[in-house]
Amino acid sequence: MKASGFPYIVPMLVLSLVFFATPLAVLVGYSFVGPEGASLHNYGRFFGDAFNFRVLINTARLGLETVIGTTLLGVPIALLYWHSGRNFRQVIIFLTLIPMLTSNVVRTFAWIVILGRQGPISEALMGLGMTGSPISLMFTEFGLLMAMCQIDLPLIILPLIAILTRTPVQLSEAAEVSGAGPWRVFVTVLLPLMLPGLLAGWILVFASTSASFVTQAVIGGARNVYVPQLIYREVGTLFDWPLASAIAVVLLLSTGCLLVALTMISRHRRLVGHA
Repeated sequence: MKASGFPYIVPMLVLSLVFFATPLAVLVGYSFVGPEGASLHNYGRFFGDAFNFRVLINTARLGLETVIGTTLLGVPIALLYWHSGRNFRQVIIFLTLIPMLTSNVVRTFAWIVILGRQGPISEALMGLGMTGSPISLMFTEFGLLMAMCQIDLPLIILPLIAILTRTPVQLSEAAEVSGAGPWRVFVTVLLPLMLPGLLAGWILVFASTSASFVTQAVIGGARNVYVPQLIYREVGTLFDWPLASAIAVVLLLSTGCLLVALTMISRHRRLVGHA
């Protein structure tokens, strides 16, 4: 970076230091506050409880399941965008961005209606004869997974679209002329090209799902406890700030390690060549 450009990033550095690095340092420092001074007491309390460890595993599993669900939904939509004309592409972009312009709280509460006993899912199942009485998917892990997939779907569609926009359609046409079928074209041509976008989307989706307190609390309910709810309980109900800080650091480190691993994979020289 040229020396003359440094003053322009000073405001960003100051804001990052004041509003991110400093609070994070305070959080980490507070997690070491024990009854007899600085120690690993709070971390021992967290990992010493089997329930807390199970909550951490469930949070990671929910993030991975959402990544899988959004991938299965997002890849076909991105491919549809790639094969569509200009006008239909604008429609896909519009439908993808509209949910992101709506508050996450509003979208979460909309899912209460969808997943409820009188919602469209229950009515459709009754109309198809698959159930004889109204059912509710509220406060279930499957209902939460459905909501998280819809909420985080744009986070994987947009990176894929960004990759495919720079990919000429002639590549798949050339593979088809060479005798490759649709699945072989997808696996050998399109999937390697989309992989950097997939990795970027997986990072965004996993981070968003793991920290989505509102959706987890409202849709998942009290029977499905995840790490953000555990932190809220320690802070708002038990007023155990040191333990809550330790849990937050554990969540940050556990998700951060996975995100760093995916980031390193996405920067592999073979993938960078496709980007």
